[in-house]
Amino acid sequence: MSDDAARIRALITRWAEAVHRGDLDGVVADHTEDVVMFDVPPPHEGIRGLAAYRATWPPFFDWQAQGACFDIETLDVTAGTDVAYAQALLRCGTPEELAERPTLRLRLTFGLRKERDRWLIAHEHHSFPHD
Repeated sequence: MSDDAARIRALITRWAEAVHRGDLDGVVADHTEDVVMFDVPPPHEGIRGLAAYRATWPPFFDWQAQGACFDIETLDVTAGTDVAYAQALLRCGTPEELAERPTLRLRLTFGLRKERDRWLIAHEHHSFPHD
């Protein structure tokens, strides 16, 4: 694994741990000011900008406080010189939701760019399969 791929893997792992803890500052760290996110809940046209990204997380933390998990199962990273992407599958749900649908996984895709030798998340896409 390249050094850049390892750095990106560590960045995404830190991000997921911050989400799991409900640590808003940790979640928004390592994101670009112009981040774009397409998320599971509305707005379906996505959100743009770090302030809008930050505002999406408190309702998720409230839901997660019901005992939901947010655990990376797989994470693959492809890193170029100054852009990279990563995809992951996560167990994300309450115990009841996961008991009802044990194979359900949250799908995540990240687009990253390197700015002044620092990798930053510029794009996130979160989705669940629609059966």
